[in-house]
Formats: sequence, structure tokens, C-alpha cells
Amino acid sequence: MNTLIVILGPTGVGKSDISIQLAKHFQSEIISADSRQFFRELSIGTAVPTPENLKAIPHHFIHTKSIFDYYNVSTFETEALQLINQLFESKNPLILTGGSMLYVDTICKGIDDIPTVDPLIRDEVINWYEKNGIEALRQRLLEIDPEYYQIVDLNNSKRLLHAVEIFQMTGKPFTSFRKNTIKERPFHILKIGINLDRTTLYNRINRRVEQMMDAGLLEEAKAVFPQRKLNSLNTVGYKELFSYLNGECSLAEAVDLIQRNTRKYARKQLTWFRRDPEIKWFEPDQYQEIIYYIDQKMN
Repeated sequence: MNTLIVILGPTGVGKSDISIQLAKHFQSEIISADSRQFFRELSIGTAVPTPENLKAIPHHFIHTKSIFDYYNVSTFETEALQLINQLFESKNPLILTGGSMLYVDTICKGIDDIPTVDPLIRDEVINWYEKNGIEALRQRLLEIDPEYYQIVDLNNSKRLLHAVEIFQMTGKPFTSFRKNTIKERPFHILKIGINLDRTTLYNRINRRVEQMMDAGLLEEAKAVFPQRKLNSLNTVGYKELFSYLNGECSLAEAVDLIQRNTRKYARKQLTWFRRDPEIKWFEPDQYQEIIYYIDQKMN
């Protein structure tokens, strides 16, 4: 049976390196499930693989969209599954990797059939949010969908906005569309988690942020600064530098905040992934053990 190898783990742990090694070993291709690497205007802050690696191994869903494009997890599910089934005609296994938890889950488990939001309603809700702020958005969600309010990340404006948009369009709370039923896939899914002890991981994250700054992250942020209100740019690494460019903090404070927020995001990723008993965990240097595990499961 065709096998999709899913490489999971917190940001900065080395998922891309492992994925590239596996793709070379199995003569396979890589599907990215990193929702920030879609955008062609962003490279340094999203840790897109090097041009050499992109040339050596076929990668999919990297730099396929613009920051101006509207793209959601439902569209990704449709497009990625179509591509995966097509690639399985000549490749097996395939590699899926990325730290965007919802995008990984939608390939492995599927997502609920939630209505597509009318663009006019989306603009209306976004304009209201920009005038009233996130606290008013939270209060609105509490009024219309208290169940979702209890479980959503209240600092994630994108999630809050989407729930309000769905209510505005349908008159029904977002939770009424969430059935949490797992969809069957016509291929075997093998989940491999990559992790390190917390101190080592945090040191890697701090060092990687410094390397990004040396590679030109500030210049990349400056290039998209005029579009900073776009939802696609509401992400760690850019929003902190936008604060610096707005004169709200020093550059050193912005870098420190990127490191802190990245560490926080890594903790959130691990909390999400650790709920899944199907994931087999390894450290980045256990490449041979990973190969052995995959061979055992595929044979």
C-alpha cells in the first residue's frame, strides 16, 4: 500500500533536514504543510529550504501563493490530496512535512465541511475588527459561540475572525459545523515526530533567529512592511519587526521577542502533537533508527 511519511515536530528542530535525507534515500518528493512557506514574498523568516535543496529534491506547496492571495486549510486539503494521489502513481513513499498543526491534520484526518465565506462578509468583519480591536472580537465570539470561545487560542485573530465570519454568513455558531470525524485516506500514514530536550531546542531556536537576522530578515520585513495589515503577515518573525519599524521598540527588543514568541509557538506545537498516540518520536540525529522504523512499517 502507498505510504505517506509525515515528519512532525516543533519549529527549529530540523524537520526539513530529516525530510530531505529521507526523500533522497527513498527517491521521493516532499509536500510542505507549512502555511507560511506558501508565500513567495517570504523566504528567510519562514525557513524555506535552500535553493540547492529545492533543486535537489522536488518540493511542493512552497512559494506557490502571494501574500495577497486568500488561501485556507480546506483548499490545501483538496489540492494536496489531489497531488499526493497523482504522485503515488510513480513514487512510494512520499514525504509530508511541516509544523502547521492544522494543515498536517487536514491531510491525515480531514477537516469538517465548513462553508466558504463570502468575500464581502469577510471584508465587513475584518473592517469591523480593525476599528474595534481584538478584545471586541473576543467578546463577540463569546456572545455567538461560547463553546468555541473556551477552546480557541484567543490570541489568534485569524481563528477568531473565521468563527465570526461563519456566524455572520450562516447565523449558526462555528462549533455546529465541527464534527471532528476522521476521514479515511486511500494510503497508509506513518507519523514520525522529531524533538529535542527543551534546553537544546530553545538554544537552537535562539540561534536560528540570529542566523535569520544575519541572512537579511529585517530587509525582508521592510519589503513587505507596507502590506503589514495583511493576515498572511500576522506571523512570528515579521510582526515583531513591524513593531520595530513602527518605532514601538528597539531592534534588539524585536529580536528578543521573535525568539520568545518562537519558543512559545514550539511549546504549543508540542502540546498539539503529543495528543496523537500514532506519532513515533525520535531525535534529529537518529536518522538510521528512523530509516529502520520506516522499513519495518512498510514491509
